[in-house]
Amino acid sequence: MFPRKIFRDLNGSLGLNTIKRWCKMIRDTGSIQLSTSPGAPRLARTSKTIRKVKQKLDKKKTVSARDLAKDYGISKSSAHRILTEDLGLYAYKVQIEPKLTDEQKKKRKKFVNWIDNNFRKVDTMRILFSDEKLFDLDGIYNSQNQRIWAASRDEADEKGGIKMGQKYPQKVMVWLCVCSKGVTPLVIFDRGTVTHAEYIREVLPVALEYGNKTFGEHWIFQQDGATPHTHHLTQEWRQDNFPSFIDKNHWPPNSPDLNPLDYCIWDEFARCVNWKKITSKPH
Repeated sequence: MFPRKIFRDLNGSLGLNTIKRWCKMIRDTGSIQLSTSPGAPRLARTSKTIRKVKQKLDKKKTVSARDLAKDYGISKSSAHRILTEDLGLYAYKVQIEPKLTDEQKKKRKKFVNWIDNNFRKVDTMRILFSDEKLFDLDGIYNSQNQRIWAASRDEADEKGGIKMGQKYPQKVMVWLCVCSKGVTPLVIFDRGTVTHAEYIREVLPVALEYGNKTFGEHWIFQQDGATPHTHHLTQEWRQDNFPSFIDKNHWPPNSPDLNPLDYCIWDEFARCVNWKKITSKPH
């Protein structure tokens, strides 16, 4: 081994004396064994502090790096390195799921068994899922992910860092159906609400026309348990006109995660709208 050549190859990132000492270790023992870690000693990320952080996490599941830094008198960056480098942890956002009662869980199991016994995989590809969603002039924004990079709060505000929200924004309700083949035309209710009569008159014929045109005679219509959907006249209209549908006794309550519209498509739909240009309800 030639310490000077190694020193030149490393462009001086390690001292020549250190390289000589390590080369001697390799010649004498066959490996480099250091009694202490190279570099400056740790003052914040000590084994004692790391152990305390781990114990705190075991007791309290949601702890921020800022709180840890304040509790143990260390910097926020040191607290973050303890979490990620020393403990090998990752930060995950809390996910929101529907809160289900025992009765709702039973209905879900009943629904799964009903689907399993009465639907083939090819049948599920012919389900026309429907849903309504309210949109208002405030549009949508994500307070967690939409960030403005600036040198100060004032500069961030000038760059659009303030989102103005109305106390009672004007709203419209949008109805849409989606299936494996595509989406139906939109039906928009200016008043922001819909009655069973409006639902029968303006919505169901659109779904019927699209379903027949897309799938022919064999397809299934789905809707949730909203009052206009479960009204007896709505049920009768569907019974007389649709080839098949999931009735109110089978679709489980509080189940947005079972509908692709609620699960993801409404969110994608809203992101396609340029909310900065929407200034009025008719617009």
